Amino acid sequence: QVQLVESGGGLVQPGGSLRLSCAASGMISSIHGMGWYRQAPGKQRELVAAITSGGMANYADSVKGRFTISRENAKNTVYLQMNSLKPEDAVVYYCNADIVTGWATRAVYWGQGTQVTVSS
Repeated sequence: QVQLVESGGGLVQPGGSLRLSCAASGMISSIHGMGWYRQAPGKQRELVAAITSGGMANYADSVKGRFTISRENAKNTVYLQMNSLKPEDAVVYYCNADIVTGWATRAVYWGQGTQVTVSS
């Protein structure tokens, strides 16, 4: 079984920073793309940032210049460094990963979500 476990969410003041982490575990053979999404109540989940296995990243326009995605392949972990946080960034963040398992199956897995709150 493959699991993605997120951590790092919490409360921060406007202009502050948070770093989210997402670690994949289980029978993993390899991981292709990894990414972060977010979802506000009543709205569709949207892409925040994604990164390929080779380290190429892309970002939503709303977070460019403020957020940085990175990954540590040896730890099967993806990070999201969030700086200059705004009240509109205060939603639930989900990570995902395109994983080839030890049974040679391939699927996209999701984390459970972590809440980010931006408030003074």
